[in-house]
Formats: sequence, C-alpha cells, structure tokens
Amino acid sequence: MKLATLPKKAIISSLKHEGLRLKIGDFNVCLYSPIDAVSEHLLTLYGDFDIINDFDFIDFHAFVKPPSIIRRYFRAQVSFLFDGYIPFKPLPYKQASALFEWGLNWCIANHSHQYLVIHAAVVERNGKAFIFPGIPGSGKSTLSAALVCSGWRLLSDELTLLSVADGLVYPVPRPISLKNKSIEVIRAFSPNVVIGSVVNNTAKGAIGHMRPPTESVRLSNIPSKPAKLIFPKFLEGSKTILNTLSKSRALLKLVENCFNYNILGVNGFNCASDLVDDSDCYNFEYSSLNEALVLLTDLSD
Repeated sequence: MKLATLPKKAIISSLKHEGLRLKIGDFNVCLYSPIDAVSEHLLTLYGDFDIINDFDFIDFHAFVKPPSIIRRYFRAQVSFLFDGYIPFKPLPYKQASALFEWGLNWCIANHSHQYLVIHAAVVERNGKAFIFPGIPGSGKSTLSAALVCSGWRLLSDELTLLSVADGLVYPVPRPISLKNKSIEVIRAFSPNVVIGSVVNNTAKGAIGHMRPPTESVRLSNIPSKPAKLIFPKFLEGSKTILNTLSKSRALLKLVENCFNYNILGVNGFNCASDLVDDSDCYNFEYSSLNEALVLLTDLSD
C-alpha cells in the first residue's frame, strides 16, 4: 500500500498516535509528529512510498515535535528525537519538515555500518551509477536534480550507501534537498517538478525538497554498480570542465567525504579502495546545467 492511497485524516492520525510506518530504501521508519507541516511534507513528497505492516521490524523510531507544550506557542520550537535521544538542539517550529529530513540523514549515517556511508549524491543511467561526493555548496544536489529530471534514476541525494559486502550502491531515494537559488534553477529547468513548501531562514538558507520520481522509488530495492566517481564544483560563469583524477588523489578526496570510514577500519579502507579502483574518477567544474547534462549523458553511453 502506498502512502498516497491513505486518506489525509488517517495519515495525520497515525502520525499523532501509533506512528506512520514507511519503507524508505532499505530502512523501516516509524515517524511520530503532531505538526501540520510534517504531514503536508509527507503528503506532497512521499506519496509513492510503501506503508509497512505493524509486525515489521522498525529500524528508526523518529519523533518530530515541540520540546514542550510551551515551546509550541511561545518562541515556538521543534525537536528531533531518535528512540528518545535528541541529537540536535531544537530549531524554530517552522523548520519542522526540514528537521525531519536532516534527522533521518543522521539516523542513516550513524547506524548503517553495513555500508560505507559517503556524503554524496548518486544517480544511475544505463545501469551505471555516478557518485557525486561533495560538501554543501558544491552543486551536487542541483546537478543530481537536473539529471533526475532528465530521466536518470535517483539512488540518493545526500548519502551514498556502498555495501561493504558486495561493493554495490544500495538506493535510499528520498526528496532532493535544494538550497537558495537552486530551487528556482530547478523549477526553471523542469517546470513540472514538484517541490514542497520552502523553509526559509535555516542555517543553510532557504530549503526546498523535490519529490523523487515514482520509478526511482519503485526500484529502491535494486542496487547499482558504481561506474563513475565525480567530484563536482559549481562555479558561476565557469566553463564545463571534466578532468581525469588520479586514483590516489580520488581515494584521499573520497575518504574526506565518508561518515564512517574510521569506524569500519580495514573494511572501510578496502571498500573505498575497491570503489576507486573500479570507477573512472574525475574533477568536474560547471555552471551550465544543460552543458553538464550533455557531457554526463555522453559519459553514461
């Protein structure tokens, strides 16, 4: 059963009481929240995700709620809780939907050590996974959003999950986080794209989340083989430049973008090394999405 098949009242009731149980990639999530912005966020962006059974194991019990009754009305705030633990300080109440996404990122990054977790977007075309590691502001989300809007499969926007066991990328397709100018850039690039309510004045500026394609969500149980490891950098006014990166430099840059490399120890090193050995590695500068799309599409053929 898909979330979109449930009446809105049933979704709101589940969020407030027993919890809304969703299959998100390889994870079972039970979310509790009395906040209208969170229910609207789910209704707008998570309609294609499966509702799971009451007896299925839950990986993450997540709560998005005010830290106290007073904080719902006086200097309103919202907190994210994972199994009763609060990993972040409360944020302004209006940022509840963004906090849910950030909180879920934290849950996955800190509790998924069957994978090497890379801070990277990852998309696929013709059976080839392109991994785009990068810090916030590097343009990886904007680039991956444009590719996804052009028919590429979305595996993840923020977290690439590289299996320690088999070296494949396991999908966790979720709404793509767009920031500031990128929101209007993607709206202009693909007028039919669905973007949820924009959350303003966050620590990262304005945040808008783009709905993942139905087909990407449908294929979320099918892993992909890495083919390209590309370190993007958006530079306004830049030409579109793709330069080959040495394997040794690519490994160093990759490790800098891993969340749990040190935790995995030897397994982390071997996993990262195998990814670099098996992938073509590049530095990529761009300012034009259309030029980037043409170049990367040619690279995937």
